[in-house]
Amino acid sequence: MKVLVTGTAGFIGSHVALELLKRGDEVVGLDNLNDYYDVSLKRARLARFTGHCAYTHAHGDLADRDAVEALFREHRPQRVVHLAAQAGVRYAAENPHVYVSSNVTGFLHVLEGARRHEVEHLVYASTSSVYGANTTMPFSEHQSTEHPLTLYAATKKANEAMAHSYAHLYGLASTGLRFFTVYGPWGRPDMALFLFTRAILAGEPIQVFNHGRHKRSFTYIDDIVGGVVRALDRVPGIDDRWNGDTPDPASSGVAPYRLYNIGSHESVDLLRYIEVLEDCLGRKATMRMLPLQAGDVPSTEADCSDLARDMGYAPSVRVEEGVANFVDWYCDYYGVVRGARFAAHEAREANAVGG
Repeated sequence: MKVLVTGTAGFIGSHVALELLKRGDEVVGLDNLNDYYDVSLKRARLARFTGHCAYTHAHGDLADRDAVEALFREHRPQRVVHLAAQAGVRYAAENPHVYVSSNVTGFLHVLEGARRHEVEHLVYASTSSVYGANTTMPFSEHQSTEHPLTLYAATKKANEAMAHSYAHLYGLASTGLRFFTVYGPWGRPDMALFLFTRAILAGEPIQVFNHGRHKRSFTYIDDIVGGVVRALDRVPGIDDRWNGDTPDPASSGVAPYRLYNIGSHESVDLLRYIEVLEDCLGRKATMRMLPLQAGDVPSTEADCSDLARDMGYAPSVRVEEGVANFVDWYCDYYGVVRGARFAAHEAREANAVGG
C-alpha cells in the first residue's frame, strides 16, 4: 500500500520508512529538515533511501496548510504514519510557539488532509510524557492523563483529543502510540544516550539529573518499529464494550479510536544504563549529580499488555544489546577510536565466531 510517513529525516521516522519499504510498501516521506539539531545527520538518514524506487521525498513544513493539502492531493496515501513533530522537551520552554505551530497546527493539517482524502488509518506519535504527575506504575492507557508537566506533553495530549474528534466526526480511524524513551542507532543528539556518549569520549562530565535515581522504560528502536508497523496494519473500530458512564481513555464507543503504550517491559535504573554504556565504550564516566529538572518525572514504566494482546507486540532487545548497537553505530558514523575494553570485547566476539 502507499503510506505517507511524516518525519522521515527523523530518528523514528527514518527507521519506520525503511521497514515499510523493506516489506514492499510505497512510501511518501515528508520532512522540513529544520535545524533544531545537526541537519547533516538528518540528510544522512535520508541518504539511506537512495536506491529505493518506491520512496518519494517531499520537503515541506507541517505548519504550511496549503503544502500539506497539496501533498495529500497529489499522492493520495492509503494510510499515514505521523511521526514529525518539534522535538525536545526542554526546547518547548524556550520556544513555545514553535511547538504549537508544529505539534498542534501541523497535526490539524494532517487530520484535515487525511479526512479530505479518505485515508484508511492514521497512526500518530504520542508520548509517555502525557502521564505527567501520575505516580501509579506501570503507566496504563486506561489511566487519566489530565496533568501533563510540560508543554510538549500538553501538545501530545491535545493530539490525542483532536484525533478522537476527527474519528467521531468523520470516521477517520486513528491509533495513537505513546512512545517510551526510544534509543538506538541514528538517534537524536539531544537524547541522553547520545549526550552521554559524546561527553564520555571527550573526557567531559555527564549531567545526571535526579542524582541518578531515574528509572526509564528504555525501548530499542527495532522494537518500536515493529510495534508501529503492527499498529498500522490493524485498523481500529468502535469499542462495543465501552461505557460512557465510566469512559475508558484508551478506546471509544463513538469513534474508531485507540491509544497504546509502546515501550519496553523492563524499567531500568539510569545508573545501570550508564554502567552499560561505560562497559561498551571502555571508559568510565565522570558524573555531575544534579537535582530533578522542572517538568521531569522520576520514573516511567510501560504497561504494554494491550499492544501485546491486540497485535502480538513483544519487545526483545535488552539495554545491554541495544546500547552496544548504538555505540557500534556512533563510532562508525563519527570515526571514533573505541576504548580498550570495548575493543577487547569485539576481539573476543570475533574469535568466538571464527572458532
